[in-house]
Amino acid sequence: MEHNYTPKRLYQIWKGNNRFFCGGRLIFGPDAGSIFLSTFLIAGPALAFCINIYIKSKHDSAWFPVLAVGVTLTILDLLFLFLTASRDPGIVPRNPKPPEPDDCEIINPSMEWVSGRTPHLKLPRTRDVIVNGHTIKVKFCDTCLLYRPARASHCSICNNCVQRFDHHCPWVGQCIGIRNYRFFYMFISTSSILCVYVHVFSWVAVAHQSKSILRAMGRDVLSDILIVYCFVAIWFVGGLTIFHFYLICTNQTTYENFRYRYDKKDNPYNVGVLGNIKEIFFSRIPPSRNSFRASVMMNDELMLPESTVPNLALGISRKEKIDIEVGTTTTPDSDYSLPKILRDLDYDYGEDNLKSKEGGEGFIMDILFDEEVPENSSKNSLVEDVIKLDRKNDQRCSSHRMKQGSPRQERRGKGASF
Repeated sequence: MEHNYTPKRLYQIWKGNNRFFCGGRLIFGPDAGSIFLSTFLIAGPALAFCINIYIKSKHDSAWFPVLAVGVTLTILDLLFLFLTASRDPGIVPRNPKPPEPDDCEIINPSMEWVSGRTPHLKLPRTRDVIVNGHTIKVKFCDTCLLYRPARASHCSICNNCVQRFDHHCPWVGQCIGIRNYRFFYMFISTSSILCVYVHVFSWVAVAHQSKSILRAMGRDVLSDILIVYCFVAIWFVGGLTIFHFYLICTNQTTYENFRYRYDKKDNPYNVGVLGNIKEIFFSRIPPSRNSFRASVMMNDELMLPESTVPNLALGISRKEKIDIEVGTTTTPDSDYSLPKILRDLDYDYGEDNLKSKEGGEGFIMDILFDEEVPENSSKNSLVEDVIKLDRKNDQRCSSHRMKQGSPRQERRGKGASF
C-alpha cells in the first residue's frame, strides 16, 4: 500500500492542543482568548488613570512624573503578559512510538492489576532517578509515550508534558513551566505594583480637589472607581505574588506544594534561599526542545492525533485512581478496557457464583484460573495459586533469556472457562 508523504511544519501536525501564530513562532494555549480579558482588565483601568493624570498635568507639571511611571508600569505589565502566554513553557517532545520493553516483561496479574474489586485499574509504571542524593520516581506518560523528566507533569488542557510544571494559568491561557515561570512572576508582581500605584495616586488626586475628602470624591468620580477597583484587585494579585515568592524561596512549584507537601519532608530541589532565587531569576533559560518550524515528512497514519497506547484505566472513579497526575483524563469511548486474558472471561457467571448461599460474599472461585474452588476452601489456597502462577512466569522469563538471538515470540493469553 502506498502512502502519500507531504511536507509539513511541525506546528501544523502538533498533537497538543496549542494554537500557533506567525508561522509557528508564537505558541499559545488552547484558551488563548483569555489574554484579551486579562489585557482589558489591566489596560482599561491603567488607561483611565493615565488620562486622568494627563488632564491634571496640564494645570500642574508636577503630575508628569506620575504619568510617566504609570505608563511605564502598564507597558511592562502587558509585555510580561505577552511573554508568558506566547512562548514554549517547556514542552517535552513526544515519542513517535512507545519505548521498547525489557527483554523479559511478563504481565503478572497479581502485580499489574489491583484487587478483584477494580480489576480494570492498571498501576502506573515508574522509574527511579537520583536528584541531589534523593531517589525520585518518574512516571511513564501513555499520551506522550515517554518517561517524564523529574518535576514534569502532563497538562490535560494543553495535552503536553511540561518541564518543571507549575500550573495552567487561565488568565494567560498557557501552562507555566521552566521557560516562562520567570516572566509569569514578573507579570503578577508588576500587576501588584501597578495596582498599588494607581490606588495611592488616585487618593492623592482626590485629596488635591478639596480639603474635604467627601466633597472631593463627589467631584472626581473616575478616581473613586479606580480606588475601589484597585483595592479589590490587590488582594488577588498581591496574594498570588506573595505565595509565589514563597515558592521561589523554597524551590517549589504550585503542583508540588499541593501534592507533596515539602514542609513535612525534605525537598530534593531546595538549595537555599539565595540559590533558589538565583536559579529562577539569574540562571539561563533553557532553549526550547521543539523546533516547531522544522519541516517534517508525515504520512496520513502518523498524522493521526490519537495515541497509539491503549488507555486501560477506563470508567474509573476518582477514588479508584491511584496516585493520579494533574491533567490525567480518561476516554469513555475506547476499545481497550481489559487485557485479552480477562476480556475472555464469563464475568456474569463468575459473579453469580461468588455469592454464598446465605447471600454474603464468599471465596468460591478464582476467575484467574480454569478450575473451580470449593466453598470450604480457605483464603490461603488462593494465595498459593497466585504464587504458583508467579513461579510459572519466572520460568518463562528464564527460558526467554536463555534463547539469545531467537526472535521474540508473542505471548498468547488464554481465557479461563468456568
